Amino acid sequence: MLIPDLSPLWISLKVSLLATAINFGLGTIVAYRMYLYRGKFRSLIEGILISPLILPPTVVGFVLLILLGKNGILGQILAQWHLRLVFTWYAAVIAAIVVSFPLMYRAALGAFEQIDSLLLDASRLDGASELDVFWYIAIPLAMRGIIAGTVLTFARALGEFGATLMIAGNIPMQTQTMPMAIYFAVEAGDIQEGWFWTIAIVIISLMGIIAVNFRSK
Repeated sequence: MLIPDLSPLWISLKVSLLATAINFGLGTIVAYRMYLYRGKFRSLIEGILISPLILPPTVVGFVLLILLGKNGILGQILAQWHLRLVFTWYAAVIAAIVVSFPLMYRAALGAFEQIDSLLLDASRLDGASELDVFWYIAIPLAMRGIIAGTVLTFARALGEFGATLMIAGNIPMQTQTMPMAIYFAVEAGDIQEGWFWTIAIVIISLMGIIAVNFRSK
């Protein structure tokens, strides 16, 4: 089999790595804030944060399209600055961020919840600021869970299809990721190309999981 155009590989890696980097910071910060928050709206807020994980990707993509499209609230704001996100690789990044965020959030939150709260309280009593507690106490103690969440986030972003197709489209060499290449290859009857991209995604995902398992030993 001839090796197909590799642009879906580079686009997928670019999109998933950027989405993972953003979610690494965003998901960790939000998880820590929710770990500390004990307000009456906790369940509602957590439900909203986790909703992209349980909603069909096409629903997530539709909501993003309504928000970011030329007639959407955010789309109209961007249009005033002559900017457009829909059907660009930036839209693919946004889709990957949204659908993979719950995995990073839940993993980080679970890691924070495993920390003995007495350690955090003791550091506060010793005069540490909340930022110092977060950066020097909570993060190191929760790092294993955070790293695990990062790998899951990367794998989910790498395999994202439905929401990405809705707001980024399938534009060869611009927004066509590996999952899209698989779908449209099979649709065109090119099973060999579908296998090529399937194996590529499996190998990349397994490499990340093996790396985390090796580090945790």
